[in-house]
Amino acid sequence: MPSPRTRPAAVLLLASALAVVGLGPAAAPAVAATVPVGSGSYSDTRPPGTSGPTTNTGTPVTPKLTAAARNRPVPTNDWWSSLAFQRYGDNPYSTPMYGHPLTYQATAGGLDVGYPTTSAIVGDGRQYEYAHKRDLTIGLTGLNSPDTKADDWSDWTVTPQWSDGARTLRTTIGHGSPFVYAKGSGGNAQITTAGTPTVFTDQGNVLGITVAGHHYALFAPTGSDWNIAGSTVTAGLGSKDYFSVAVLPSTDALATFKKYAYSFVTDSKATWSYTGGTVKATYTLTTEAKEGTERGTLQALYRHQWLHTTDPLTSYTYVSPRGTMKVRESASFTTSQKASAVLPALPKSNGVDTARLRGYLNEVVNAADPFSGASDTYWTGKALGRLAQLVPMADQIGETGIRDRLLGLMKGKLQDWFTAGGANEFSYDKDWKTLTGYPASYGSDTELNDHHFHYSYYVYAAAIVAQYDQGWAADSAWGGIVKTLVRDAANPSRTDTAFPFLRGFDVYAGHSWASGHQGFAAGNNQESSSESTNLSAALVLWGSATGDTSLRDLGTFLLTTESESIAQYWFDADEQVFPSSFGHDTAGMVWGSGAAYATWWTANPEEIHGINVLPVTGGSLHLGGEKAAIRRNIAEMERENGGPAVEWRDILWEFQSFADPGAAKAKWDAGHAGYTPEQGESKAHTYHWINTLDTLGAPDVTVTGDIPTSAVFTKGTTRTYAAHNHGSTARTVTFSDGKTLSVPARSTASGTGTGSEDPDPDPEPPTGNTFQLRSGGALTTATGGTAGSDTIASGGGANHDGTPYQPLAYEVRGVNGTLAPGAQTAFRLQVDAGSTVGLGQQARISYDFTGDGTFDRTETYHYFATDPVTGWEEYTQARGLKASTGTPRNLDGGTVRLEVWSAIGNGTSKLQTGTDKSVLVIPYS
Repeated sequence: MPSPRTRPAAVLLLASALAVVGLGPAAAPAVAATVPVGSGSYSDTRPPGTSGPTTNTGTPVTPKLTAAARNRPVPTNDWWSSLAFQRYGDNPYSTPMYGHPLTYQATAGGLDVGYPTTSAIVGDGRQYEYAHKRDLTIGLTGLNSPDTKADDWSDWTVTPQWSDGARTLRTTIGHGSPFVYAKGSGGNAQITTAGTPTVFTDQGNVLGITVAGHHYALFAPTGSDWNIAGSTVTAGLGSKDYFSVAVLPSTDALATFKKYAYSFVTDSKATWSYTGGTVKATYTLTTEAKEGTERGTLQALYRHQWLHTTDPLTSYTYVSPRGTMKVRESASFTTSQKASAVLPALPKSNGVDTARLRGYLNEVVNAADPFSGASDTYWTGKALGRLAQLVPMADQIGETGIRDRLLGLMKGKLQDWFTAGGANEFSYDKDWKTLTGYPASYGSDTELNDHHFHYSYYVYAAAIVAQYDQGWAADSAWGGIVKTLVRDAANPSRTDTAFPFLRGFDVYAGHSWASGHQGFAAGNNQESSSESTNLSAALVLWGSATGDTSLRDLGTFLLTTESESIAQYWFDADEQVFPSSFGHDTAGMVWGSGAAYATWWTANPEEIHGINVLPVTGGSLHLGGEKAAIRRNIAEMERENGGPAVEWRDILWEFQSFADPGAAKAKWDAGHAGYTPEQGESKAHTYHWINTLDTLGAPDVTVTGDIPTSAVFTKGTTRTYAAHNHGSTARTVTFSDGKTLSVPARSTASGTGTGSEDPDPDPEPPTGNTFQLRSGGALTTATGGTAGSDTIASGGGANHDGTPYQPLAYEVRGVNGTLAPGAQTAFRLQVDAGSTVGLGQQARISYDFTGDGTFDRTETYHYFATDPVTGWEEYTQARGLKASTGTPRNLDGGTVRLEVWSAIGNGTSKLQTGTDKSVLVIPYS
């Protein structure tokens, strides 16, 4: 087994990208060998003896683009990158691409399309995948193209093009799209199926077929007709050049899909904002009406999206490797999340002994080589990150001398890399429009892997320097070159001609991708999600330190979005994503087709679990939001490992501290004397981290401050509020539970806060366990939420009395409780129909007593007829029980679900969330 701290060159991690705003586009590099940027510089020619992007046999490659796209920077490290990067010389088309719910692969005859709905377990049970399997091919009669090229793209869609001289085909595909939109010339529309299709409807130009158990609808221009000959289906396009294909969730969905079949998607765009502790993002598709005037569309939302939207969703769903996807009937939707916290360091606490910490700090700063011989971009970055964590800690205990020596080491190393012409430098590739650090590592040069991983450490270290030396961080000094690295890995601009927008961050998938070429049958992949979020946290700190709020807010959007994706897709926090046959509680790697209990370089369980934790920083606090998942994660690691961690014990102690600080400290106390720190860690940092959280408590993500650099910790019933103020004047930070904290200029402050916590003049609900509703679908016993509301979908004028119809659903799992004799379910729900007449809201409460996935008891209550006067009204169990199933009994790791829907009426209404005025009370003690 390779050393856990030595990664072989076969490792393929990759680039994450984000969106900043305010790093305006720079001119393309000049012909000169050195391009100055403030006090720094980069080269426009690779150092002698080095390589840029190549095929697997070492042949240099340039992007595979049409003439129309040739001058655009390619967003490498995407779900579709193999269209542009020909990694394998014998495949000029693409490898499988996982758009979800559909999968794709380009071939000579067009676009192979599949809809994998059954998972398979491979690799000795260590990987699950919904592998691409062709159901049909979308093409033109006679098409035989020598290659496929990327012709156009936007935030989560791409348009590949085929041309054989006589025929040209373009298709637009994307994340969440059940449609493939096609434009062709020189031949008839042709659909070739993997087997003889079964026709379930034939409407001339609209044909419904079933292939391999999957239902597809084919839409040709009005006036044309689909003809079937065995497994070949064709339609003449006449004077038109368009047709589309959709995968249907069911055959009875055809009418809805037909409505949008000619509303072709031409652009996809994500926008975001940060205000007062909340991140909102809107995902919008632009369409063109090929027939009629319909400009709407259908899009399937991933779990990390539909958990955080109040926009109405249809009843349609799809299977995906990321769990259930839910369909929205609109060209846009908006998500809203509590922002993930970032601190430069944990706050000062009396749990840390100053003399002991000073000794640990001196061990680092007085080392013969504080950079441990690092020479390439990755390991140099790791060393910079290690030192950066210690700077605020030294400052915290008054050791300004150690602080300044650390800053001097970091500045020297950063400036060395930020200056062209030495033993290490950054070099710009004009063909791929990327900045690569040399010496490179892990395919960051030949495969364009991992730029977001590597550069995260440089930006993070620069942000800590900027916190103490604003002059060093000025654009005219070293800040300009820092921003150039950001533009490579996380460019905020869609119009920059030198770098692509968000090179590796997939805004719709909600996380980054690591491979620059995506040349795998399983799609793209990302192993170290935590090194991706390290870049996001670095953007928050750099933007805060330099006054660039747009960049700060970009980092907050990226970190908050990816934190939920990590919780769901790497840690399966809700236990709703991994197939039950997978048999693991965590994934070391996420692939387009699924996930794997593995890493690129070792099968050691410690590294499989730890690679999505390191580096542990003040940007890792989001991990504390899923404490049950952490406990499952640690338990699995110890089972697989045959006992507690040995090699990466510091990383895993710190990880455990997010959920159980006391248990982590006990392990530190027992084992700190005889271990070697992970190479990005130090005993100084681990000691400070574990003992601080043992004193303050684990991160409490239910409460947020009104600046991104603020966090809350809870121990028992005591909350500690912390914030760092990068500004030049003192400010008061207000938290979502009503507490405030005064923070001096350029300082970190912490305390129990001032002010009251959301006083509630209303009486408490009846006895039993009380759960507040949270936007996004959670029930929680936590108090101090932020008042909000979710939209209850319209009943559409039909009668849904007793039957949930597009309900809002709120759920809590892992509930234990003893049934209280004589007690009954109770609730009070604040609802408002505004000025709409004739609406009625209805509630159903369901109990799964053992958490096995089957609801053993349901209680449906009579609906509540709201008045047409704007203002909250209270709907309670006093309306009476309409129907029930099952017999109540005790809860043992059970699940409780509340559903609210429109029983009658033709209009939306609102349900209040986040307060103890809207609660569910279960009859258990």
